[in-house]
Amino acid sequence: MPQFYIVSLGCAKNTVDSQSIAELLARAGYQATDDPAVADVLIVNTCGFIAPAREESYRVLQELAQQKRPGQFLIAAGCLTQRYGQEVAQRVPGVDGIIGTRRWMDILDLIRRLRKRPHPEPLYHLPETPTVGRDERGVPRVAIQGGSAYLKIADGCRRPCAFCAIPLIKGTLVSRPMDTIIQEARLLRDAGVREIILIAQDTTDYGHDLGMKDGLAQLLEALTDAVPDVPWIRVLYAYPGYVTDRLIEVMATRPQIVPYLDMPLQHAHPATLRRMRRPANMDWVYRTLEKIRAAIPQVALRTTFIVGYPGETEEEFQTLLDFIREIQFDRVGAFRFSYEEGTASAALGDPIPPEVKQERWERLMATQQPISLARNQAQVGKVLDVLIEGVDEEHGLSVGRSYRDAPEIDGLVLVEGVLPVGELVPVRITAAMAYDLVGVPAKAKPRTERAASPRRRKRRRRRA
Repeated sequence: MPQFYIVSLGCAKNTVDSQSIAELLARAGYQATDDPAVADVLIVNTCGFIAPAREESYRVLQELAQQKRPGQFLIAAGCLTQRYGQEVAQRVPGVDGIIGTRRWMDILDLIRRLRKRPHPEPLYHLPETPTVGRDERGVPRVAIQGGSAYLKIADGCRRPCAFCAIPLIKGTLVSRPMDTIIQEARLLRDAGVREIILIAQDTTDYGHDLGMKDGLAQLLEALTDAVPDVPWIRVLYAYPGYVTDRLIEVMATRPQIVPYLDMPLQHAHPATLRRMRRPANMDWVYRTLEKIRAAIPQVALRTTFIVGYPGETEEEFQTLLDFIREIQFDRVGAFRFSYEEGTASAALGDPIPPEVKQERWERLMATQQPISLARNQAQVGKVLDVLIEGVDEEHGLSVGRSYRDAPEIDGLVLVEGVLPVGELVPVRITAAMAYDLVGVPAKAKPRTERAASPRRRKRRRRRA
């Protein structure tokens, strides 16, 4: 039986693509292996979003190319190859095949072509027209990771963000049919998944190309009706200006939808946002955040900002810091601006020195850290359901996430005791750190309570 080895780099959306590729190969009789030395086919699903991600992709490809034995095929897939296919071939001489994001479902066709004839030059398969969502060979667009699963609802993006290369890589928005998404959600439920995470480049744009209004709200209503026994449904990557009143109402009234919203704002100064070609109506942002918190008091709000964008003055950056202090987000991610050729922002250059970007990044994180700590400390004494994702039997600990934590980007909950992986367990929160929480199973007394038992108090009085 032929074997394949696949490395998935970058975001969760890439992880879904990688698992879809793996499913196609498995259906064709290939067996997955964790050992590249024994694989017949080596695949790297690359990330090409920003320069550091591209360099990591090149490094992994080059390492596999150097170790490749006769008879093995090395295929570069994903975002990097879609945009920089010729450069990939030049920098990785041992690569045999190049396939992009828009026709990943043709992986078997590419392998067959590689097997048919000698190929002194790499074989390219990089069609321009995106067909994701339309021709997926019946492969579920999901990635199961323990008790959670990502479910891709769309691909591509039609937004004009000046700094972003995603439209150049993925093409415009292509929404997947709602019936297909619901069918896959049922498959995930039947597989025992406890959390379904809806992902796309912009989830709030779902259905626009299908002629739908408030498509995400419609999808959430249909999903919660179709899989009422999946406890958590999480939404990532909402676009400012498209978090509608109807979407807020659906999130507030459907208990399965976790009270968590990830809305990358990128900045808070209107002039910076206009240079970014992002929504610059900060009045809308304030009103919408107020609406969300009024309708969903326990909501956890996450956002992302870019520092060092071309033209960002100290005054503009200070406006961003003031905004962070005022809004009190639960979670904040921050990135230093990365110059990308071919994007609309390329015309602005990269005038802000790296040391200034780094200093602003550090100030932003230092501003947010005490806010995150205070938001976490407000959870102490509460009982939160925690999805257990791992255990440390030696130390008698379990690790999981609450509704406030999306996988890989947010914090964790450390729980006393060895608990069943993949299950939701009620946990009483006993302590808080800047990013993580500590707790005990809700039926058990925390150590502080056990220490305060009458017998222990009596011993302490004797010692005193």
